[in-house]
Amino acid sequence: MKMRVEQDSLGKKEVPRKAYYGIQTARALENFPVTGLRAHPFFVRAYVLIKKAAALTHEKLGVLEPELAQPIVAAADEVLAGKLSDQFVVDVIQAGAGTSFNMNVNEVLANRALEILGEERGRYDRISPNDHVNRSQSTNDTFPTAMHLAALIQLEELMPVLESLVAAFEQKAQEFSEMIKSGRTHLQDAVPVTLGQEFAAYAAALRKAVARVQACRASLLELAIGGSATGTGLNAPAGYRDEIVLQLGRLTGLPVTSASDLREAMQSRAAVTALSAMLRGLCVELTRVANDFRLLSSGPRTGLAEIRLPAVQPGSSIMPGKVNPVMAECLNMVCFQVMGNDTVVTFASQAGQLELNVMMPVMIHNLLQSMEMLKNFLPVFTDRCVTGITADPERCRSYFEGSVGLATILNTHIGYLAAAELAKESEASGVSVRELILKRGLLTAEELDRILDPDRITGRRTAD
Repeated sequence: MKMRVEQDSLGKKEVPRKAYYGIQTARALENFPVTGLRAHPFFVRAYVLIKKAAALTHEKLGVLEPELAQPIVAAADEVLAGKLSDQFVVDVIQAGAGTSFNMNVNEVLANRALEILGEERGRYDRISPNDHVNRSQSTNDTFPTAMHLAALIQLEELMPVLESLVAAFEQKAQEFSEMIKSGRTHLQDAVPVTLGQEFAAYAAALRKAVARVQACRASLLELAIGGSATGTGLNAPAGYRDEIVLQLGRLTGLPVTSASDLREAMQSRAAVTALSAMLRGLCVELTRVANDFRLLSSGPRTGLAEIRLPAVQPGSSIMPGKVNPVMAECLNMVCFQVMGNDTVVTFASQAGQLELNVMMPVMIHNLLQSMEMLKNFLPVFTDRCVTGITADPERCRSYFEGSVGLATILNTHIGYLAAAELAKESEASGVSVRELILKRGLLTAEELDRILDPDRITGRRTAD
């Protein structure tokens, strides 16, 4: 491999001649061979947008000549168009604060800008990764800004996915609205509900969780850019902070603002932590629903079998005809990973010290991974599971009619103790509560029909 020699503050080092990255990236490759994973494309995009906005800002403020600013902008545009993606090679777990990744971006843009000028890569006396691409910036303000922008970009793609999932549950609630069944508490028979009411409750819980995720957007729109090393704006020209935020708003189409306190914006990772926590909360609800799906569809002969999940693949390599709830199982695993990722984000967030949280790289990796998994799988879960769920109304009704939970409805008519005796006898004998009441002459068939009217006992119609 042909090499070129570059120099930084630690000395000289060989770098592959064809590489657009430079010496500091090469050091990071040696220092941090951790996961083999590279930065999420949205994070690369966010970082390059910052560098483009900075170059445009410097040109407008007259502190960077157009003949230097424009090649940097052109190089950034190429990356934003999908080129040079293989040059962002620093591991997602790296030097504290993300200095290695910041320099990876600076070096790639500097070397491509040099080529655009007709210069060789590594001619940093002409365009420097530090002096020109990173001008008026620090890793300490660019990295948290990129975290917010990447999360916002990802959120724009995730929200429609979440809304579609909730809508699918709401549609099923309507479809199953007339199907009476036994409720269950403690996994034991309880008073009746409809299958539609169960699905409506799922939809309501998910809609609230989605709203909590969306509410995090406001805090993410506040950016730390302009704070430089410690939030004081050192080495940034007058007007830089306001102008680069304007540029970022124009480039992203997002209503971003400058953080009210740049010191806080660099010390605290509260906005990212909150989004991660709300994703965890969403996954708590999702995995609970997935667990219910697995219970409600259990069988088909020896389980509850009140609903049928779509058959999307054979369920066993040894048992012919077996079909498993694989989409719900996969959702469980996605949710477990998101919950684990949130634990990492939480620990990393509290690990900030004084003017900076240096654990940002592992935070953004875990956050974006969580969002990516949900964005990728939930449309499949919606399409290949939720929308295809069917119900067995006869089985649901048989559970309703045979449930000892019906005794509860009779409390106000025959008394709690008498109803409890009926429930015990029904369970011991296998004779339904309805049959026992008629056999004992406690109520007439007409009275029972009125008392056990499905609309009344499920709350869809008040008592006469």
